[in-house]
Amino acid sequence: MIDQILEFNREFVAERGYEAYVTDKYPAKRLAVLTCMDTRLTELLPKALGLRNGDAKIIKNAGGLVLSETDSAIRSLLVAIYELGVNEVMVVHHSTCGACHMSYAEFKPHMLERGVPQATLDAWEERGIADWLEGFHDTEASVRRTVAAVAGHPLMPADVVVRGFVIDSVTGALTEVV
Repeated sequence: MIDQILEFNREFVAERGYEAYVTDKYPAKRLAVLTCMDTRLTELLPKALGLRNGDAKIIKNAGGLVLSETDSAIRSLLVAIYELGVNEVMVVHHSTCGACHMSYAEFKPHMLERGVPQATLDAWEERGIADWLEGFHDTEASVRRTVAAVAGHPLMPADVVVRGFVIDSVTGALTEVV
């Protein structure tokens, strides 16, 4: 698959396909969106929000979550705010998210099947892997927790607007949660 992608890329560059996407690093709408990495949102989310290339910083991870004060989502948001001029943040989770059912208990047998040694899993269990790989069970509650984590972060400027939504994974309809 990667070789096919590389061939496509060579053709894309040779045909100057990139020209339609040229922009700078500053988000034109001064917006950051924290969302899920779900493939259904790859094109749906920007289209449903009316965003074009260069309009917003879109930060994605499994579930669109903030798990700690030092995780990569917070780091990316702080860079977007302090370095790139972002002044509004949208937290956008989605319907039928796989993170709703995510758990270490489900991952563990797959990890063992793929060759991760039991001793390694035992060490990670002591480090809290069950909490780290746990998803959520209520999407709206997860949006509220994530908005609170972003807005309440000690390094977050008070003037940054942070709002939370759920997007329908099929229609793109947004519902504001907080």
